[in-house]
Amino acid sequence: MLDLVWLIPALPLAGFLCILLFGRKLGDPKAGYFATAMVAGSFIVTLGLFFDLLSKTAEERHHIKTLFQWVPLGSAHIDLAFLADPLSITMCLFVTGIGSLIHLYAVGYMHGDPRFSKFFLYLNLFAFSMLMLVLGSNMLVTFLGWEGVGTCSYFLISFWHEKDSAATAGKKAFVTNRVGDWGFMMAMFFAFWAVGSLDYSAINGAAASLSITTATAIALFAFIGACGKSAQLPLYLWLPDAMEGPTPVSALIHAATMVTAGVYLMCRISPILNVASSYAPTIIAIVGAATALYAACVAVAQNDIKKVLAYSTVSQLGYMFLAVGSGAYTAAIFHMVTHAFFKALLFLGAGSVIHGMHHEQDMRRMGALRKLMPITAATFIIGWLAIAGVPPFAGFWSKDDILLAAYDKNIVLWVVGLVTALLTAFYMTRQVIMVFYGEARWHDAHEEHGAAGDLGVSAHGDLTPHESPWMMVTPLVVLAGLSIVGGGLNLPFKESTERLALWLEPVVGVHTSTTAKLPLALVAIAIGLVGIAGAYAVYYFKKVKPVEPKILADAWGYDRAVSAFMGGPGRKAFDGVAWADAHIIDGAVNGSGELVRGTAGQVRKLQTGNVRNYAAAIGASVVLLLVWFVVIRGLL
Repeated sequence: MLDLVWLIPALPLAGFLCILLFGRKLGDPKAGYFATAMVAGSFIVTLGLFFDLLSKTAEERHHIKTLFQWVPLGSAHIDLAFLADPLSITMCLFVTGIGSLIHLYAVGYMHGDPRFSKFFLYLNLFAFSMLMLVLGSNMLVTFLGWEGVGTCSYFLISFWHEKDSAATAGKKAFVTNRVGDWGFMMAMFFAFWAVGSLDYSAINGAAASLSITTATAIALFAFIGACGKSAQLPLYLWLPDAMEGPTPVSALIHAATMVTAGVYLMCRISPILNVASSYAPTIIAIVGAATALYAACVAVAQNDIKKVLAYSTVSQLGYMFLAVGSGAYTAAIFHMVTHAFFKALLFLGAGSVIHGMHHEQDMRRMGALRKLMPITAATFIIGWLAIAGVPPFAGFWSKDDILLAAYDKNIVLWVVGLVTALLTAFYMTRQVIMVFYGEARWHDAHEEHGAAGDLGVSAHGDLTPHESPWMMVTPLVVLAGLSIVGGGLNLPFKESTERLALWLEPVVGVHTSTTAKLPLALVAIAIGLVGIAGAYAVYYFKKVKPVEPKILADAWGYDRAVSAFMGGPGRKAFDGVAWADAHIIDGAVNGSGELVRGTAGQVRKLQTGNVRNYAAAIGASVVLLLVWFVVIRGLL
C-alpha cells in the first residue's frame, strides 16, 4: 500500500493537466467539481496510507518510494522520491482534506467568473506543489514543491489582476518569497557540503556528528527560508496582502498549504536544531513570539474582514515558531493542524459574508448578520471560540501546549504568548460583534459613515444580505465540527490521550515538561476571557470608546516604509547595480573582445596573400638576423 504514495500528488497533477487541455469544454461548474474530485481522491489515498502506517510498529513507519534517478552528481545522485512517515502523512491529511473542502466551496464562490476553469487549474497545481513539498524524501524535491507553491501563490493572489492592488500583491508575494528561498538554498548547500547528501534520512542521521557551527548554519539558513514562506518578521509583509485574491485562495494559503511549509521544514530537520548552538532555537523562539505579538496588535485596528484574519494568521504562525524554538515540535504541528481547521473555517466564513454582502468587505458596513446568515454566523462563532482559546474548542488545547513549552523555555516568552492570546481573543470578538451583532449598517452606504470615500470602498446603496448556497455552507459545517473536536488529537491528560505526540514521536521526538499544567491552563483561560470581556465592553455594550491607533491600522508603518525604500533609495541602488553591470562588468567583457578584434584587424592587414611580399619579408628578416649576429653581436 505504501508504494502508492506517489498517487497523492499525482491526482491533483492529473487534474491540472486535464483542466489545462479540456477546461473550457468542462466549464462552470464541471471543471470545479472535477478539480475537487481530484483532491478528494488524494485525501482517500492518504487515509489508506495512514491506516497502513498505523498498523505498523513505530520503527517501521518510514517508507521511501523512488520514482527515478533525478540529478546525477558524479558518483552520487539525487532521486525523485517520496517519503511516507507520520509527519508527511499528517501534513497530507489536512492539506488534501481541507483542500478538498476549499475546492468545493470555490465552486459556489467563483460561480459566474469568466475565468472559472483557469482558477481551478491553478488550485489543482497549488495542491500538487504543496504535496510535493511535504512528501519529498530529500531537500531538492521539497524545494521543487517550495518553488511551486510560490509560483502558484503569484498566479492566485493576482488572479483578478485587473485590480492594481491584486497585481501588486501577487508581485509582492513572489519577490518576498525569493528572499526566503535564498535561505533555503543556502541550507541545502551547507547540508550537501557537510553530509554529501540531501536526503532527510542522511542529514538527520548525521546530525549528531556535525559540528555545532555547521548545524547552526543549516538551522538558521533554513529558518530564513521558513520566515519567507511562513510570513515571519521581517518577511511577513506579503501575507496580509494575499487577501487580494479570491477568498478560497486566502483560505488555501493561510490554512492548508503555503504558510505551513516553513513550520514543516523546521520540524522535518528537528535533529539539526537539537544539536545546533543554543542561540539558534532561541532566535527562532524570539522571532516567533515577536511576530505573534506584532501581528496581533495590528489586527486590533483592521476594518477589512479578511485583513483581520490575515494578520491573525501571521500571529498564529508566530505561535508555531515559538513552539519550534522551544523544542516542542509536536505542539507546533498540533497547532498547525487545529489552526488549519479554524482558520479555514474563518476565512471561508468571511467569504460567505462577502458573498452575502455583495462583495462588501468593510466590517463598518456590516452588523446584525446572524439572523440573515444563520449557518455562516453559527459556524464563524465556533471558529472564533476556537481561535480565542476557549475550552473545549480545538485552539485551546494546541495553544496551551505552546504556552507550556514557552514557559519552560523562558518566562518572558510565556508572558508575550499570554499577551498575544489576550489580543487574539479581543480582536476576534471585535470582529464577531461588528459583523454579526449590533445594528445593521448595511442599509445605506451613506447612512452612518457619510460618503463612500470615508471607507475607501464604493457605494453599493441598499444591500440585502443572504445566506450562501449549499456547496459553500457544507464545508463551513464540516470545519466547524473539526474546530470543536480537533483538540482530541492530543489531550494532555495522560500519555494514551496524547495521540498526536505518540504518532509523531519517531520523527520529532517528545518534549517533556515538569511544569504543572493546570495552573498555566487556568491562567490562559482567564486571559482569553478577559480579552473577550474587554471587546464586549467596548464594541457591544459601548462602555468604553474604541481605541484603534492609526499606527496599528498602518501596521506600525513597516510595510509603507519598505515600499517607500524600495520605490526610492532601493530603486536607485538597483539602478546603480544595473548600470555597473552594463558598463563595468559587461564593459570589461565587451572591451576585451573589442581589443582582440581590433588587434586582429590590424594584424590581418599583413596577410595580403601576395607571395612576393612574403618572400621579401622573409629576406628582410634574414638580413636583420645576419646584422644582429654578425655586426651587433661582434661589436658587443
